[in-house]
Amino acid sequence: MMSSADGQLSLNICCSVSSSSSRRKPLTAQQRWAIKKQKAEKRSSGSSNHRRLDDSEEEEEESQTDQRTPQKKRRKDTVKETRSIKTSSLFKHNPEIPEILRPVVSQLKEKIFSSDSFSDLDLHPHLVATLNKVLNVSTVTSVQKQTIPVLLSGRDAVIRSQTGSGKTLSYAIPVVQSLQAVQQKVSRSDGPLAVVIVPTRELAQQTFQIFQKLLKPFTWIVPGVLMGGEKRKSEKARLRKGINILVSTPGRLVDHIKNTLSIAFSGVRWLVLDEADRTLDLGFEKDLTVILNSLNSAGPSRQNVLLSATLTHGVTRLAGVCLNDPVDIHVSGPASSDLTSSSAVTSDLSAAGQPESFSLPEALKQYVLLVPSKLRLVCLAAFILDKCKFSQNNKLIVFTSSCEAVEFLHGLFTSVLAGPSSNQRPRLSFLRLHGNMKQAERSDVFQQFSMSPCGVLLCTDVAARGLDLPQVTWIIQYTPPTTAAEYVHRVGRTARIGGRGSSLLFLTPAEAAFIPELAKYNISLLELKLQNILSSLMMDDTYKGRGKYHSKTSSKALEQETRERATVLQTEFENFVHSDAQSVQNAKRALQSFLRAYTAYPSRLKHIFHIRSLHLGHAAKSFGLRDAPQDLNTPSGPRTRTQNHNKGTSSQTTVAKRLNTRQLLHSEFSSGLEGADVKKKKKKKKVFGQSGEEEE
Repeated sequence: MMSSADGQLSLNICCSVSSSSSRRKPLTAQQRWAIKKQKAEKRSSGSSNHRRLDDSEEEEEESQTDQRTPQKKRRKDTVKETRSIKTSSLFKHNPEIPEILRPVVSQLKEKIFSSDSFSDLDLHPHLVATLNKVLNVSTVTSVQKQTIPVLLSGRDAVIRSQTGSGKTLSYAIPVVQSLQAVQQKVSRSDGPLAVVIVPTRELAQQTFQIFQKLLKPFTWIVPGVLMGGEKRKSEKARLRKGINILVSTPGRLVDHIKNTLSIAFSGVRWLVLDEADRTLDLGFEKDLTVILNSLNSAGPSRQNVLLSATLTHGVTRLAGVCLNDPVDIHVSGPASSDLTSSSAVTSDLSAAGQPESFSLPEALKQYVLLVPSKLRLVCLAAFILDKCKFSQNNKLIVFTSSCEAVEFLHGLFTSVLAGPSSNQRPRLSFLRLHGNMKQAERSDVFQQFSMSPCGVLLCTDVAARGLDLPQVTWIIQYTPPTTAAEYVHRVGRTARIGGRGSSLLFLTPAEAAFIPELAKYNISLLELKLQNILSSLMMDDTYKGRGKYHSKTSSKALEQETRERATVLQTEFENFVHSDAQSVQNAKRALQSFLRAYTAYPSRLKHIFHIRSLHLGHAAKSFGLRDAPQDLNTPSGPRTRTQNHNKGTSSQTTVAKRLNTRQLLHSEFSSGLEGADVKKKKKKKKVFGQSGEEEE
């Protein structure tokens, strides 16, 4: 049986939508006053306790209104209402939110700063002054204290440290110090003397800018950057002029190795592989092989540095190939020791196969929110409004699983949540960043978000590695990560270099088992309650519903009004999505990409993230869709007479729907061939003998 709260909530939705879609005349002031007076008399004649608006009062109000409208118009209104409301209430038929059992976790503590300063190290005075005045750093971090002397002594190294601990400077300073100390002064004609490989374009741009600042007192050393999205012709011209410190992404460097004659590695003294685990995850292993072979065949022995916040078997294999007698530098572990290349990394992989423990900043507060699928979208919106509209100076990064989801959320929030700017409150700023954007646009977004004091960046994992975006206060993982390492790198965009920050992980009740999975890696999460997130909508009457629940009198009344406001906001999202065909298609593409990404979780997590555990109708609602999941691949809108006539061919439609659903469940990274074509069994030809009987 429907509870009074749910019944009242769904009725309020109908009223709010019908008011925008119907053509009836608005009530006059006298009619509104008469209705209010009748309600007041009923309340005074009844019990003294506050009562909620119930279904009978709403029906009475509708009957009074219907008496003033012709019967034909009333029929049209009812048809419009049934067309516009296609889904159930937000708060009905949701799974129960389980209690979170937090395992006892002893987090690894890593001291960020040391008591030493850069002046205590054996560095050029001009380099120390540049660090103090240009980069505004004077104190050495723990990883820099251990790394810089080792690299200055000429040793290879494997460097592991938590995100935001200053790993870039830990290798950039020794590179600059060694090149400026060369007896025969470095010139452009010497070509590349140091090669730095990074996985993403944004990280390449950021690393290049750091070298630019460090080289201000040493103008004869020229840095350069090569990355996808830029013009090859201009990059070739820069290579011909001469670049001494070359920062590049793997794919673009391989392109120049094969097609640019002016690039030469005969003088390379340094090779740095930054974010090596991410480079391998992105499928650049073959490109790294081409680069290493080219370096090995062109020049003499060089110094190699490999950096990663996480340790994988791929990194272990890479370290064994390119490092020579490396020093293992692990800040949260024991002191660095001299280890051979074969044992430097593998010694930390336990023989029992225990998962690696990650070190996270002590100032990072980590939260988790268990939210049903239907409420994910409105919950994300309420959290953004709370941190950016009702609070100030907050910068949020929202991670999603696909480029289509980023585009959908950006268009939706910019249109519905941003609102007009005023003197008291500026307009909410929403930016987007993903791999399908043009490089110029990606660079503009990166710079704009870095310089902005507040705002929201909607992005994929292209922004999860190495980027130093200043003053980011919250990291929101709207779609869960595929690994614990990915979780660590996402939250590593905040609480950097001793700063404070927070992170929030969205999980559905069916995904609650991911919390103890993260605990295996010494990651502990605090729970945020769903009601506390949604209650932030009480601060803005823009989303006020039709009910009068006197929310200050009781917690149940507050919960009911919060639910109504959440429903109003969800209705605004759905109205925007269904306002035109293009918006519907964008939402459908985002849902399809979400489903594809959901099938791409590793097999060891399939018991947590399985496509069959998703309620596709609820997932569709989290993208503002009212259509049933089987209608995702069909055009939206009312059916025509021709479509209704063809409805009789139910068998063909059913087969097509099954095929469409099967296509949705394919992984984004699969070939798409598995199970697509099923061979039909060939019928045996019947052979009859002379007697007319069937023979085998």
